[in-house]
Amino acid sequence: MRIREVLDRKGGSVVTIEPDRTVHDAMRILVENNIGSVIVTHDGSTVGILTERDVLRLGAEAPEALSTTLVGEAMTRELVVGVAEDLVEYAAGVMTSNRIRHLPIVDGERLTGVLSIGDVVNALKQEKEVENRYLRDYIQGAVR
Repeated sequence: MRIREVLDRKGGSVVTIEPDRTVHDAMRILVENNIGSVIVTHDGSTVGILTERDVLRLGAEAPEALSTTLVGEAMTRELVVGVAEDLVEYAAGVMTSNRIRHLPIVDGERLTGVLSIGDVVNALKQEKEVENRYLRDYIQGAVR
């Protein structure tokens, strides 16, 4: 299965925030949208990602700084990205090896979606269920 298929099912809407907003603002956005990361954009370009882990690190070091630290200061700048034509299995490997739970998906410079580790697990589970069904049908002689 390709990432494109997963994004088609879940939709390609991406929640973004500007780097000059506070981390506390970002926390509200994460909670309101029930998401684990927000893509940081500036003038339409993707400049980073702020994840729950980034927020927790800042909160653990300086809880009082959550309302004054800018997203641009706390975000992860070095993005690991995927493309829609990548296989979900490949994305799983990239996410595992980089120890990330959110993979921005790009088409050239354009952000087209975000793949979460939950999306990956669900897609792989669905693939295996279909494969198992075909195998059971084959063994039982139900395949025509």
